[in-house]
Amino acid sequence: MKWSETYIPTLREFPAEAELISHKLLTKAGYIRKLTSGIYNYLPLMQLVLLKITNIVREEMNRSGAQEILMPVLHPAELWQKSGRWEVYGKELMRMKDRHQRDLVLGGTHEEVITDLIKGELRSYRQLPINLYQIQTKFRDEIRPRFGLMRGREFMMKDAYTFDADEESFKVSYQKMVDAYFEIFKRCGLETKMVESDTGAMGGKDAHEFMVIVDTEGGENVIFYCDQCDYAANIDKATSLDLKNQKKDTPKKMEKVHTPNKKTIEEVTQFLGEPPEKLVKTLIYKADGNLVAALIRGDKEINEIKLKNALGCVELEMADFESIKKLTGAEVGFSGPVGLSGVKIIADEQVTELTNAVTGANQDDYHLVNVNPGKDFKMDQVVDIKSAEEGGVCPRCKKGKLVAARGIEVGNTFMLGTKYSKALGATFIDKDRKEKPFIMGSYGVGITRTAQAAVEKFHDEKGIIWPVSISPLHVSIIPVNVQNQTQREVAFEIYEGMRKNKMEVIIDDRDERAGVKFNDSDLIGLPLRITVGERTFKEKKVELSIRGKKERIFCSKEEAVKMSKNILDKLQDDISL
Repeated sequence: MKWSETYIPTLREFPAEAELISHKLLTKAGYIRKLTSGIYNYLPLMQLVLLKITNIVREEMNRSGAQEILMPVLHPAELWQKSGRWEVYGKELMRMKDRHQRDLVLGGTHEEVITDLIKGELRSYRQLPINLYQIQTKFRDEIRPRFGLMRGREFMMKDAYTFDADEESFKVSYQKMVDAYFEIFKRCGLETKMVESDTGAMGGKDAHEFMVIVDTEGGENVIFYCDQCDYAANIDKATSLDLKNQKKDTPKKMEKVHTPNKKTIEEVTQFLGEPPEKLVKTLIYKADGNLVAALIRGDKEINEIKLKNALGCVELEMADFESIKKLTGAEVGFSGPVGLSGVKIIADEQVTELTNAVTGANQDDYHLVNVNPGKDFKMDQVVDIKSAEEGGVCPRCKKGKLVAARGIEVGNTFMLGTKYSKALGATFIDKDRKEKPFIMGSYGVGITRTAQAAVEKFHDEKGIIWPVSISPLHVSIIPVNVQNQTQREVAFEIYEGMRKNKMEVIIDDRDERAGVKFNDSDLIGLPLRITVGERTFKEKKVELSIRGKKERIFCSKEEAVKMSKNILDKLQDDISL
């Protein structure tokens, strides 16, 4: 491949609209170009990266026993209505109507379609288990597309679906996918951590995410993991045991106290001389349009995903000031559970452990002290609705401390159970001649997301540093002065030698300044660069440099091909370890 004949439109500056460094670099290095919000063109180098990732995914899926199919992108709305996700998925569904005014969906995932496909086709337990997958473009109408390929409206994904006769068989199928996923990301040069996650709109009983840990803004997901055992969960699923043991005081008589203009936790606790953990925050939400009161300790933060799941609602939002005033009779900052009526009260588990707590009095400029849950107010539901905290005690081993990290989700696995098979009437005959719904699993790998995650993880101030396994090409050859006959001849001699050895190489044959060529080479991030310059003429040597490393290796032009292959093999071996 010659640079002069390849479409690599590098930029001198970062694009103004890009936020993450990976988004900036992919655009600046000529890998992607934005068409419209959340939708991108994949240029030649990016297409090569995506093909590398796709091939790795396909090889590992096939090795696991999965079979590749291809399902329609366009779905009839009836399937989504039958499964119950037409409303649950909501506005994220990319919806449209055909000329007959029938509702259609551009698929963001294919649980409904695959279940409809299997329904009536697999009738006996003898045909199970089975795992079918596809690699396809997906669509989601994100409310705020951002971060380039991280959260777009159109993206590439591998989605797989398992069908099993019983739970024991399903456990085996699920573990096969987990093992395959670890191998996929390892081969892509990415170390991942498997964490427990919320099932979200997908549904089912449990789910896991595969996270690439990064220390940049690209880590939009917060995860917690134990420093002593294998417990790991994202922020919407993680729990931590409290380090502050609540002292059990003798319950006192509740009193109302004047707290003029004291609305925040800090203001109230300082004014009353009580620690934040003695205060109960009362947060008023609208859940599917109905007001609910959520109670949490003053030193904790509420997790709205946990709250949403506990309530079983589709839409959850903070109530407006007017609604809060109408419900409680007071301004925001003075809400409390005592005497609150006509609204469901849901409390975090730690609230029930409090004695002589502080709450709002539902009256401007007043709070209640010595409030005792269960005695002074009733709770309709008690459940964990708080966010876990770094340094908290691990809920699994009860010894280790939780460590917080930021990660990029590149894969997920869902234990769907019979959610879709029951809803869509997909059943089989078991060995006892009874009709039963399939036990299903769903598994996704973000192809485009994995590519950008690699850039977010591996880069420096000069540009991208691709892992060799997913790099678009492996070697960049730069004749410093293409007009110099000796440099040009040596560079093309090495280039042709690499092509004969099936090596993935590009030669920068542009009549450009050396600085431009070196900058572009660093920017696009190929693993190995060969420089043919003055040293070639004087010492009969060419220079080999590994992207991201300072060392330089000098060898003769005759040794260049073999030495380059050895270096690339070593880089690949380092990934495989």
